[in-house]
Amino acid sequence: MLSLINLEWIFSSIFLLLYVVTILGLCLVIIAENRNPLKTIPWVVAVLLAPGIGLLFYLFFGQDNRKQRIISRRTYKRIMKRPHTERILQDACNLPPEYRPLATLLKNNNRASLLYGSRIKTFITGKSKFEALLQDLREAKRYIHIEYYIFCNDHVGNEVREVLMAKAKAGIKVRLLYDDVGCWNVPNSFFRSMKEAGIEVYPFLRVAFPSFTSKVNYRNHRKIVVIDGKIGYVGGMNVADRYENGCSWGCWRDTHFRIEGKGVHGLQAAFLIDWYAVSKQFLNSKQYYPKVEVFEDTIMQVITSGPIGPWRTLLQGIIRTITNARQYVYIQTPYFLPTEGLNQALQIASLEGIDVRLMLPLHSDTRITHLASRSFIDDLLRAGAKVYFYRPGFLHAKLVVCDDYISCIGSANMDFRSFEHNFEINCFVYQQNFAQQMKKIFIRDMQDCDRVLPEVWSKRSWKKKFCESFMRLFSPLL
Repeated sequence: MLSLINLEWIFSSIFLLLYVVTILGLCLVIIAENRNPLKTIPWVVAVLLAPGIGLLFYLFFGQDNRKQRIISRRTYKRIMKRPHTERILQDACNLPPEYRPLATLLKNNNRASLLYGSRIKTFITGKSKFEALLQDLREAKRYIHIEYYIFCNDHVGNEVREVLMAKAKAGIKVRLLYDDVGCWNVPNSFFRSMKEAGIEVYPFLRVAFPSFTSKVNYRNHRKIVVIDGKIGYVGGMNVADRYENGCSWGCWRDTHFRIEGKGVHGLQAAFLIDWYAVSKQFLNSKQYYPKVEVFEDTIMQVITSGPIGPWRTLLQGIIRTITNARQYVYIQTPYFLPTEGLNQALQIASLEGIDVRLMLPLHSDTRITHLASRSFIDDLLRAGAKVYFYRPGFLHAKLVVCDDYISCIGSANMDFRSFEHNFEINCFVYQQNFAQQMKKIFIRDMQDCDRVLPEVWSKRSWKKKFCESFMRLFSPLL
């Protein structure tokens, strides 16, 4: 009996020792990755305080794939060569001197050319967006490229699917990408019916064991449509009924954009890179970058960002925009979990006397993220920024507009996930008329908002403040 007890003690000791070594070894690995300390520390704390759960979550959501590549540099350059070759010379763009450093930054960190002459139409309701999209899809002559984070099996989703299937049966080439996690609740039969109709369909970074742990945290959040290389769509709306019908507590306020002209070439290049990553089909002929009309004096750079590559391109661009502001910066976002650099840029701008305004939803679809977002409001209010809560429903719009000239529009939220984990696409638009249009939309939405007053905000209960502060600890992981 004594020997059996000793044997059990030996095995238990060995197991405990191996477990401790594994946890400490994982902590060393996390530290050695040289991430931002604000992100490293929460992971180390999570692993040490809750070893089992922390280890599991790190394997699923914590691994850093930034040094990996889903597409070779050679292939990337070949795909990007076409929009560079077909672009209008940058000297013809007449970009004001104060914005040339930003344009140079985006060119160097993302190979983003200045694209001249696009016409942009704005949609602030799902109904108007899908009416226009369905009409353009029906009029496609050669091909349709479509990429969404969420493509639901509901009324809107089936309406779009039926049009795509009809076009494919009519001989139009249709290529579709969807995010595997974003569409987890969509039955396989939904996409299978598209394949049977002749549509080429691929999930982006399919999540399946044993590769589950390295992919589940890196999702394709982009929303791209390109029709015949001449018409493009980009913005915050996925394909789902909620954009027309709203949510349980009100409307779903979002913004989307229809682009004609050179800007479509930037969207096309982004789609074709993603398409190659999942299908290994290299598409780069001139038919995908046709000659297009010059519509207006709009100058645009199309920026892609993601967890792969040396630079956080979108974050760098937004911080540069804020630090360059001289009059105002207006921001709409559903989630506000800023990096330290972004948070400091907003505070500095406010303290300099720049009119900084941030619009957030009063209620959110994600409780934890919503609590963490609120913890950042105190510092902005103290710096003099104005914060607004949108009342009628869920504000899902993504917008940065600055100084009546520059606008940043697209799929990215103001949070760690969009800046570091998700594959996103945004457009930096340099034009006075468009910026003023975005400013008017922001001011119109302010009429449906409650402004957060510092003296009222400071009187929140200590329980709310503590919950918000506690959730903030994990904001780099959300």
